[in-house]
Amino acid sequence: MSASVSPELLDRFAAIVGEKYALRSEAELAPHLIENRGLYHGSSPLLLKPANVEEVSAILKLATETGTAVVPQTGNTGLVGGQTPREGKSDIIVSLERMNRIRDVDPVANLLVADGGAILAEVQKAAEAHGKLFPLSLGAEGSCRIGGNLSTNAGGTAVLAYGNMRQLCLGLEVVLPTGEIWDGLRRLKKDNTGYDLRDLFIGAEGTLGIITGAVLKLYPQPLGHQVAFAGLNSVEEALALFNLAGSLCGTSLTGFELMPRFGVEITAKHIEGVRDPLESAYPWYV
Repeated sequence: MSASVSPELLDRFAAIVGEKYALRSEAELAPHLIENRGLYHGSSPLLLKPANVEEVSAILKLATETGTAVVPQTGNTGLVGGQTPREGKSDIIVSLERMNRIRDVDPVANLLVADGGAILAEVQKAAEAHGKLFPLSLGAEGSCRIGGNLSTNAGGTAVLAYGNMRQLCLGLEVVLPTGEIWDGLRRLKKDNTGYDLRDLFIGAEGTLGIITGAVLKLYPQPLGHQVAFAGLNSVEEALALFNLAGSLCGTSLTGFELMPRFGVEITAKHIEGVRDPLESAYPWYV
């Protein structure tokens, strides 16, 4: 991959999406060159916001032809730098921000089809509007996007009952590095045909292609919720409690989160209105 990209080549990339959706200024690029903790910093001469899968295809085709490095970016909420361009390089960022549609909701088949740039919270709302549940839930759900959730195989707080994103996805639409579009938007829950290419792209962090669409599983809304908070003296006690909860609740147990004392203290310190709900301090909490 070339370390620099000529102005003429940048113009060719920009022409694919239109100048309005090709960001070049330092101020416009700045939020996309760093992750939330500030541990990873990168550089880029250009950020592209394609409107559809055809524009993503044209971008990647040109990038492959010219040996230009590309970094996919959705909500930019990751904390390990996977969505951050390299420092001192000329990686072009491809943002799926504009590709944010809910394409279809089928409450009979219990599925939803969304763009890779659809915000997780909007997917949850679309499911709820049809009396259904999309169970992935995590702290960044108001800004993270489905393509990133799939590319990182996100788990969230309900993995025990529903699994990671790999288990919540039936099919994908992916643009390969060559610009070819793989239409794997299968809707069948029972599908034993051929190789399961879907699983290769889920968790691949965008290294095999850019996820531009997905068929997601929906579930019935739970009839109720119960939440408990407990202080424990050891991890062994937490494991015993987990075993007891599983025995009593069965498949209705959706989450079981283990937190050290430090986690509770730092949360109470930095988030206004939060306090330790227990009178005594414990080394571990669930």
